[in-house]
Amino acid sequence: MSKNGNEPHVWRHDHLRLAVDAAGVGLWSWNVDNDRFTTDERSFNLWGLDWAETVAFEELSAHIHPADRDRVRAAFIATRSVAGPYETDFRIMLGEEVHWISARGQGADAGHVDRVMFGIFLDVTARKQAEESHELLAGEMSHRVKNLLAIATSLTAISSRSAKTIADMSSELTQRLTALGRAHDLVRPLPGNEGKAALLGDLLSVLLAPYDDPAAFSGRIRVAVPRMGVGEVTATTLAMVVHELATNSVKHGALSAETGKLEISSTTDDGNIFLVWAETGGPQVKEPAQMLGFGSRMISRSISHQLDGMIAYGWQPTGLVVTLRLSKDRLAR
Repeated sequence: MSKNGNEPHVWRHDHLRLAVDAAGVGLWSWNVDNDRFTTDERSFNLWGLDWAETVAFEELSAHIHPADRDRVRAAFIATRSVAGPYETDFRIMLGEEVHWISARGQGADAGHVDRVMFGIFLDVTARKQAEESHELLAGEMSHRVKNLLAIATSLTAISSRSAKTIADMSSELTQRLTALGRAHDLVRPLPGNEGKAALLGDLLSVLLAPYDDPAAFSGRIRVAVPRMGVGEVTATTLAMVVHELATNSVKHGALSAETGKLEISSTTDDGNIFLVWAETGGPQVKEPAQMLGFGSRMISRSISHQLDGMIAYGWQPTGLVVTLRLSKDRLAR
């Protein structure tokens, strides 16, 4: 009898099934002699397979992502000798889609019954996607903080070249950092901003204003693009791309040199606009061995996914030339 006078609840098979369904887990048993799995219908659904009495491990392995296949087999073999609970996460392919499965059980033959081990499969795709998003965000934040520090250092150097007094330098640097703040708002719009269109030329001018040095030249940065509107979504993506290119130029390219210049021009065809970013007067450039940095990958992904375009780098003796192909249909979004 329980303390409150009621009979304790007795779990029946149908109650256990309801609890398992509510948890969203699939049940499996593994015959260690013939290497075959017996699973419930939910497990077959998780794997994208038609139900059968049993399924061989190799049949399941055919659906595991190739990069995870050997690791999963080794993990299952290791459970025979490693005591305690285990959990193995891996990717499976459902057509073209990638899903994450977590296999859990007891190692060292714990709970072994008639040469059969037991465990569960759980779909953890949503959790893995959230983890990947958090890692991507953390990487982007770290990348941006480093870039902003490099930009601030470079803007200080730019201001010192033209300023005659400490007061002049302080004033110029403050103006440049303020302009950088406005540009950064475009890279990451503040909450509450309304989705209004901006002119492409105005957008580029605001983004590049912190790096200009009109005291040394009659404008070291020139923007010559057609008059066309850019929607908020496109403006945000384009701002990220321009911000990244400008940061690289300030650190390594034409904008790092006192005599460096940047010109942005454009051409169009029926469905696209081609923005040409041309640097001159900077240090000698050469094509890097690989373009696998976070910034390069971010630019390529943003242009492809958000602007339905592409980016091409030209490592010319006179300086870097970058060509951005953007879909006209995406600009107003």
